[in-house]
Amino acid sequence: MNKLIIATKNKGKMKDFEVLFSKYGIEVSSLLDLDESIPDIEETGDTFEENAAIKAEAIAASFGIPVLADDSGLMVDALEGRPGVYSARYAGIEKDDVANYEKLLSELTDVPDSERTARFVCVLALAQPNHATLLKRGTCEGRIGLNSEGTNGFGYDPIFIPNGYDQTMAQLTAEEKNQISHRKNAIVQLEDWLKQQI
Repeated sequence: MNKLIIATKNKGKMKDFEVLFSKYGIEVSSLLDLDESIPDIEETGDTFEENAAIKAEAIAASFGIPVLADDSGLMVDALEGRPGVYSARYAGIEKDDVANYEKLLSELTDVPDSERTARFVCVLALAQPNHATLLKRGTCEGRIGLNSEGTNGFGYDPIFIPNGYDQTMAQLTAEEKNQISHRKNAIVQLEDWLKQQI
């Protein structure tokens, strides 16, 4: 594996992956780098694993080279794991972060602090032609605050307080967040696998 497509248009995510794969002599490109546009891939899975694999396998089949895709979201124990795979469109409108976390806070109105446990989940799927898809999961454990606080980050960061902290993810610096995030933890799992391939 010397070339890899990262199934994202997010430049921030790409920086993380470029650093990781450059150590192993793997050249990465994002969906923004491809000459042909990729049609939207419908994520019909019930789990992060299924959705990440659907994306990775569809693009790998189109281009014939390895593809890495991720799916991520928030799981709240008191809501039986919701919003889960529906995190980005929990309030019904995709990408409306404020509407999503305000809906979640309203659903937790009567839930005491001790029962507001939650975790961010990131699953990375590596699809390679003629190989089984590799799946790696990273989590960041914490709890849901009573209010939104902080302006850094995105998504549910303003209401998620990581374990060991008394600030929300949105109050942490990018460097602090990247040390503990679910994506960082999934990348660590993937790097452990890459080391075994050498």
